[in-house]
Amino acid sequence: MRRSNEFAVGLAVLAALALVIGGALWLSETDVNQKEATYTARFRTVGGLGVGAPVTLRGVRVGRVEAIRLAPDGWVETEFRVDRTVELPAKPAVISTAASLFGEWSANIVSFEPLPTDPLVRNALMESDIAGGEAWPGATLPDIGQLTAQASRIAGDVGDLTARIGQAFDSTALKDLQQSVKDLAAISQRMVVFADAQTSRIDRVSRNVATTSDAFAGVAHTFQQAVARLDTATSDGQLEDILANGQASSADLRQAAADMRSVMAAARENQVSLVRVMQQADSLVTRIQQGNGTLGMLATDSTLYREATATVIQFRELLTDIQAQPRKYLKISVF
Repeated sequence: MRRSNEFAVGLAVLAALALVIGGALWLSETDVNQKEATYTARFRTVGGLGVGAPVTLRGVRVGRVEAIRLAPDGWVETEFRVDRTVELPAKPAVISTAASLFGEWSANIVSFEPLPTDPLVRNALMESDIAGGEAWPGATLPDIGQLTAQASRIAGDVGDLTARIGQAFDSTALKDLQQSVKDLAAISQRMVVFADAQTSRIDRVSRNVATTSDAFAGVAHTFQQAVARLDTATSDGQLEDILANGQASSADLRQAAADMRSVMAAARENQVSLVRVMQQADSLVTRIQQGNGTLGMLATDSTLYREATATVIQFRELLTDIQAQPRKYLKISVF
């Protein structure tokens, strides 16, 4: 009987202890005073992130991962419980990353704006944000295994590149490279000799340039004097007189052009008469050239010319005789 009582007491103590431990665990998992808030983030993959993983903000733990579940369209949704007293960014985002080399992961809360510089993270956050909804945009960094595999692949590529470089730079290539260096040195020496030889020519060209500059300076001075004279002429009114005379000449030219247009108009109006007169004149000239009519005979026969010449000679002789003996031809009597 005594042993039964001891067994009952021990069983009651164990039950009470289990109840206390279970209550403590329940209280630790349950936000009785609602000191924490629940948020959801959307990822394509969460990597090694698991339930109970820490949630950090600027390196400080502010919550934990409450649940992870698959979502439609290839997404993974993760619920976080974060302390309500923590001031979150205006537009938060979550980046899942490895926290240590031993496989521990954490969810880091960052600001969506500005976006990270890493193109993979930036593209993942933008894709998650475009999906919409109340879930925060999420992205996952590669884990240490992926980085190791990538490093191994890069090391292999570097090894292949080194081997190819070693094959390219064999003894023949080194000799060619040495010969190229020697040729380059010889070319440099020739360039130095050429530069020394051209120094005098360059000096002469420089002097010519200086002389040309002086000539341009003289031209500029002459131009300044011409401008000054033009300014003086303008101030004295000479330029205005020239412009006035030019305007008057232009008016006269316009009047002459108008008169010429009037003459041309009159000529066009009398074109038929002029054509007829020209035809008649042409016919008359043709008849004269052919010897028809009186004018034609006069134009083609030289007899009239000889007789006219003889008459003129006789008339001159008569005038000479009258001047010599006026009384022979003129008789004057007085009463």
